[in-house]
Amino acid sequence: MAQISFPFTHYDLKDIRAGVTIEITLSAVANVRLMTNDDFDRFKNARQHKFVGGVAKKSPIRLTIPKDAHWHVVVDMEGHAGKAESSVRVVSKPKVPAGPRIVATP
Repeated sequence: MAQISFPFTHYDLKDIRAGVTIEITLSAVANVRLMTNDDFDRFKNARQHKFVGGVAKKSPIRLTIPKDAHWHVVVDMEGHAGKAESSVRVVSKPKVPAGPRIVATP
């Protein structure tokens, strides 16, 4: 099976709930790919994969987790010159939906 032919930085975010916002800080223009565990496996094997993100021309960028799953962030320089230092952090938690109000009656 083919492997990708360019270096990348990988961040394993583990299981994250939908609605969480992450922030990626970059020192240069780079590709940022937020993808599920299955898509990360496809990416590593140079197969077609889906991701959220793309070319990040400014820093920091924020991405919102679209669904509950095991997530990965990949930062790579494919198509760009040089190197980019990067970091990833969670900046917000998902909003908890308001549940029904329980009113006590005497």
